[in-house]
Amino acid sequence: MKKYKGYLYYFLYWIVFFVIARAAFLLYHFHLTKTLTAGEISKTFLYGLRMDASAAGYICFIPFLLFFVQSFAFRFPAKKIIRIYTYSIIVIISFLIIADLGLYTAWGYRMDATPLQYFKSPKEMGATISSAPVFSLLLIFVLLIAIYIFLYKKYFSPFIDRPQKKFHIADSFFSLFLLAFLIVPIRGGIQKIPMNVSDAYFSEKIFADHAAINLPWNINHSLLNLHSPDNPFDYFSNAKSKQLVKSLYDTGPKRIPSILSVEKPNIIFIILESYTAKWVGCLGGVPGVTPNLDKIAEDGLLFTNIYAAGDRSEKGQMAILSGYPNQAITSIIKTPTKTRQLPSINQSLEKIGYRSSYTYGGELEFANIKSYLINIGIERLVDKYDFPVSERTTSWGVHDQYVFNRFYDDIHKEKQPFFAAMFTLSSHEPYDVPMKPHFSGKDETTLFKNSVYYTDSVIGHFINRLKQDALWKNTLIVFVADHGHPIPGYDPNDRPSKFRIPLIFSGGALSMKGRIDNIGSQTDIVTTVLDQLHLPTKDFKWGKDLLDSSAKQFAFYSFNDGFGFVTPNGTETMDNISRKPIFISPGYDTSDIKYGKAYMQFSYQDFLER
Repeated sequence: MKKYKGYLYYFLYWIVFFVIARAAFLLYHFHLTKTLTAGEISKTFLYGLRMDASAAGYICFIPFLLFFVQSFAFRFPAKKIIRIYTYSIIVIISFLIIADLGLYTAWGYRMDATPLQYFKSPKEMGATISSAPVFSLLLIFVLLIAIYIFLYKKYFSPFIDRPQKKFHIADSFFSLFLLAFLIVPIRGGIQKIPMNVSDAYFSEKIFADHAAINLPWNINHSLLNLHSPDNPFDYFSNAKSKQLVKSLYDTGPKRIPSILSVEKPNIIFIILESYTAKWVGCLGGVPGVTPNLDKIAEDGLLFTNIYAAGDRSEKGQMAILSGYPNQAITSIIKTPTKTRQLPSINQSLEKIGYRSSYTYGGELEFANIKSYLINIGIERLVDKYDFPVSERTTSWGVHDQYVFNRFYDDIHKEKQPFFAAMFTLSSHEPYDVPMKPHFSGKDETTLFKNSVYYTDSVIGHFINRLKQDALWKNTLIVFVADHGHPIPGYDPNDRPSKFRIPLIFSGGALSMKGRIDNIGSQTDIVTTVLDQLHLPTKDFKWGKDLLDSSAKQFAFYSFNDGFGFVTPNGTETMDNISRKPIFISPGYDTSDIKYGKAYMQFSYQDFLER
């Protein structure tokens, strides 16, 4: 049986490969690894072994096929082809490993198919991860490749090629058997149901479970299930999930105060990049970072308990403009045939004579945002290519001071009433704002803090200009963030503090000011605004009116393969893979989580059926 050692050694090589990769993940995230016990660290390797074997099985298919060909074609250069194939896979997976190391720090979950959509815009992708320690990651990349190639050449390659002198049909049949046998490790064993991500989960600590996941397997599994017609969130029967969600919104006649002094005001949405509530002083955040927004809130209507529906910019657009919830394992924006069916605030306003526009200093093509805006019928789009090259001074495009200036000029050219949305970008990584730092320090938190301060100063200038002309008295302005942020404090991926964001109504058309403490989400904004204009909101079934005193107070948000459900008693977050809670705030009524489960299930079913 010595001639068959090559099969075994090649398979074992990839097991060793993935063991080293897991060790690198644990070492790189040592600040999280040190929260695990020695036993939990050991179990990340033990529970990850089946997934490692599955990934190895996928990789071994081509070499095993070449072994089979060589069993009857003796001159076939299998060893040379396998060596080239192996080195190529080493480089590709090593790149994925370092990308995962950087993205896990920023996003809090192992890389799957989700980040791959951003590779269509490599410049923007680079800006997204620019705050990562690039030199350290490149060093790890080179080191991993060197280690993997050394191990392969020194300890495994000598066993790969043992050419036969004579043809034996039994050898060919056995080679074919070994090729076919790969299906066993690939599916994770001979059990009825193939392995899934939950098989690697063993701990109440989500980082330990994430460490056990095999990265290439996770990416491959995510890609294969990208368009699965099945709903993985089967907590209840479909009828039960629908009934629970319906009970959240069926609260009887609305009781809503009138907050507008103008029947058909111009409506401006200013969507603030990464504006976490943790920086906003009027929401109890760090003082002095957003003095202008704080002043706007003091003179306007501040909503103090609002949560982003998701954790990425494109997800925020869907929730803000269409009142549509996020999906924990994908995003509807990836599928233009589905976004074409979504309602939107501009479509509702168009029926009563409004024109619409959307302005952004970056590339609208990023993450399919442009296709979504076109599908919902936004009439005029402005992006970085509409600005002179001299103003494209950041890696993302055009800084906020230039975009606000263009936006100010454009809205004065619009026929009233109009709907105009603007999306800022300067508070996105790499935080390279064009001003002298207001706060001293070069660390990531301080850079982010300065970028928020910069955008706030630009907002203050814009509002002061607008107040000086006639447009102000006929305009309602809505300030809202696209999503929250882990910084400051480096919140875990699921925490409510990461998702809490500002929502402020301002403008001369606003007749009411003060604080509204009702709990809500980005998905509630459209309903709240349309109710003030006495327009139908039945198409926005995932929204409630934030001013309605009879509405149930709750917010739902999703993150990668999990969700959070916020009530007046606190928040519980759930991991959808293990189906276990990650975080429960003190005093939270855990029976309420059934509504979160139902919301997750029913909203995903709605996504599937569109």
